[in-house]
Amino acid sequence: MDIIVKLAYLVASILFISGIKMLNKPASARKGNQLSAIGMIIAIIATMFQLDILSLPEVLICIVIGSAIGYYISQKVQMTEMPEMVAIFNGFGGLASLFVGLSDFWLESVENGEIIDNITLVSILVSILIGGITFTGSMVAYGKLSGKVSGNAIVFTGQHFVNLLLLVVAFVGGGLVLWQQDMMIGLWALVAISLILGILVVIPIGGADMPVVISLLNSYSGMAACATGFVLNNYMLIVAGALVGSSGIILTNIMCKGMNRSLLNVVMGGFGQTSGSTPSAGGKSDMVVKEVGVEEAAILFDSASSVVIVPGYGMAVAQAQHIIKELMDVLLKKNINVRFAIHPVAGRMPGHMNVLLAESNVPYDRLLEPEEIDDDLANTDIVYVVGANDVVNPAARHDKNSPIFGMPIINADKAKTVIVSKRSMASGYAGIENELFGYPNCLMLFGDAKATLTKVVNEIKEM
Repeated sequence: MDIIVKLAYLVASILFISGIKMLNKPASARKGNQLSAIGMIIAIIATMFQLDILSLPEVLICIVIGSAIGYYISQKVQMTEMPEMVAIFNGFGGLASLFVGLSDFWLESVENGEIIDNITLVSILVSILIGGITFTGSMVAYGKLSGKVSGNAIVFTGQHFVNLLLLVVAFVGGGLVLWQQDMMIGLWALVAISLILGILVVIPIGGADMPVVISLLNSYSGMAACATGFVLNNYMLIVAGALVGSSGIILTNIMCKGMNRSLLNVVMGGFGQTSGSTPSAGGKSDMVVKEVGVEEAAILFDSASSVVIVPGYGMAVAQAQHIIKELMDVLLKKNINVRFAIHPVAGRMPGHMNVLLAESNVPYDRLLEPEEIDDDLANTDIVYVVGANDVVNPAARHDKNSPIFGMPIINADKAKTVIVSKRSMASGYAGIENELFGYPNCLMLFGDAKATLTKVVNEIKEM
């Protein structure tokens, strides 16, 4: 039976790795997700036989209940709510690791009175610490993303010192448990501090950094799961946790490079703490904007030879991805070249725009990274910005007082004409005014992106 279980873990690991690899391309992503799900089922069944804790009916009941909840959520949650859902999933993963660590310690040390070896005990403590931080941190991130908590950074004097002090106390509590396992006060202190730290670590991070935070918390949940694998001596959990932890860190690093900032700078809470030095921070703006109507916008699109579309979170809110696909199809029929410029931190979770555009069947080869398309924007007739704000703000290139100074952006302002779809002149998620809107080559198409673009597409069809 032990050999069979280990072989099952090996098969599950292969399915996980293959599934993740297949997520690289939209055409194979669905199959990759299915392979990973099959791997998880195999891992659960193998673990059931390895531990021999629960009976088959009990395990099946848990699987049915969990699957029912997952299916219900998948049917109810809109694509615009995906970032919030990912945050919740990360949080529950951390909470599961915390509970496993606690239960294993309680079962072995308290109920059975056994002495836990130091390696296992350290794994338990790490699982509790990271799991607790991941849970409450993810819940705060969920609150910021869903609007239940202010997206602004919440800071107070001495915040970093308090965090450091709590972390030291957590290590002291863990050390007491290592020194004498029956000192339960140390364990409960570790639990409480980990939960508090999760809140304090995320609240000073502004809403504009949420994609990075989601990726980082995802990595934390993987590391917590990996530590839990050492607790349970479960090879599958170690492999799965390591995969999630390492891939999360890699993605976080990629996104930090996309903003030209260090991970430490993000975690310490720098971006989004201020509304910037622009007039939106207090005084009135002297920016003069030019508005374009539906008919004029349709004429501009129809007369163009090349169009680049820059999507942002506003596209997700308006659920305009399908009408954007229709716009692309209409323009392509007129032999107009259409491409998409996707910024690494556009939206509120990693790959948010890619997911939405894939949902509307936009070909993947038309989605380009900023470095692949920036040099060609000066030769582009129209850059259409839909729902994006901070990722096309020229202030990032020259305004040293701007919170986004130094962040690589999409050089939309270099195009011959820029058309921006926005509901109003409100600032973006970073809380700063976009100077692009006052540029002479920029035209504002006000209104709901889906509604206004539908009218524009209908006008183009009649031309």
